[in-house]
Amino acid sequence: MAWYQPGYGRPIKTVVRLLLVAWGVFLVGGFSLAVSLSPDPAGFGTHQQLGFPPCSFQTMFGIPCPSCGMTTSFAHFVRGQWLSAGQANVGGLLLALVSGLMLPWSFWSAARGELVGIRDPDSWLAWGVGVLTAVTALNWLIEVTVG
Repeated sequence: MAWYQPGYGRPIKTVVRLLLVAWGVFLVGGFSLAVSLSPDPAGFGTHQQLGFPPCSFQTMFGIPCPSCGMTTSFAHFVRGQWLSAGQANVGGLLLALVSGLMLPWSFWSAARGELVGIRDPDSWLAWGVGVLTAVTALNWLIEVTVG
């Protein structure tokens, strides 16, 4: 049985609270960066506004990589253009949604001293990464075969 009181999240130590605050600040920075970018009309390539080169995968193989369009997806997401965000990259839209939920959650959990609503963080992380990977891979396979 659990060593913590049922109905509450898993208690955390001070170092984890600090990491949650750092994570929240990181997410604020990421969303702020997305606000500063203009979504590329092509649906990918927005990252080049940051000084990065074009996608190496696409340059070498002539097809988009699984993460092509994620920066564009975030740039659309922060503008409330969710359909355009999904068209750019469904995995990017899902990641933006999860990040948007994690932002207040990380500060709330840090303030309360517990992982609010989460008793088994390992399972949450495994499911989250698994679903995000599966959605991104499926989106990529559809893009490569249909698009």
